[in-house]
Amino acid sequence: AFMKSIGLIIAGGSGQRMHQDIPKQFLNVYDKPVIIYTLEAFQKHPCIDGIVVVCVEGWDQILGAYCRQFGITKLESIVLGGANGQESIRKGVQDIASRHEKEDLILIHDAIRPLVSEEIISDCIRVAAQHGNAISVVQCTSAMLCTEDGETSDSQISRDNLKITQTPQCASVGTLTELHEEALRRGITNSVATCTLLIEMGRRLYFSLGSEKNIKLTSVEDLEIFEALLNSQKAEWIK
Repeated sequence: AFMKSIGLIIAGGSGQRMHQDIPKQFLNVYDKPVIIYTLEAFQKHPCIDGIVVVCVEGWDQILGAYCRQFGITKLESIVLGGANGQESIRKGVQDIASRHEKEDLILIHDAIRPLVSEEIISDCIRVAAQHGNAISVVQCTSAMLCTEDGETSDSQISRDNLKITQTPQCASVGTLTELHEEALRRGITNSVATCTLLIEMGRRLYFSLGSEKNIKLTSVEDLEIFEALLNSQKAEWIK
């Protein structure tokens, strides 16, 4: 059977950092919820066979309505989020594993990274198919300072050896299922991302293409940058 690729979109967050009543993945930008921009990137990608969303509780029916309204036909299911990111991802992985083969790939992606490109998704699939996993990264271009007190520094880390991780982060259904079961057995319950969990379990990670435009919308400033990027891309966006 041909290997399938499933997008697992993590929309489990409640958006406290924005000081909004609405989770930031549901904020409207130009009459469209942020999460729909994200889902459209996976919907339009020719190599993505299905989409599963892990959704913050209370918003699952609204999300279902949005998916119908905006034509997200690849949606397989909406899963309710867990207590934290790791649990939300585990619930999504378990849902996908109930329908898909062990060899199929899962691309785990933040709902609040709406500018993920076709190229980023393609490269993530390519690297994971070749090496067993793929983590979208960009080069670190800033001087990186270490601090003990949060206010001063007397040491640095060479940026030449640093990569900044993004999503998607990809591995097979089998690998991710085992990873999450092993983490639970070892009492690891709050690893911040798939890449950190893989490292905590002693795995080697392989890099795939990220982009400076693949921003994560965590603050009001990020929303302003997103709107500006959308405006600058309007012409190519609409076609």
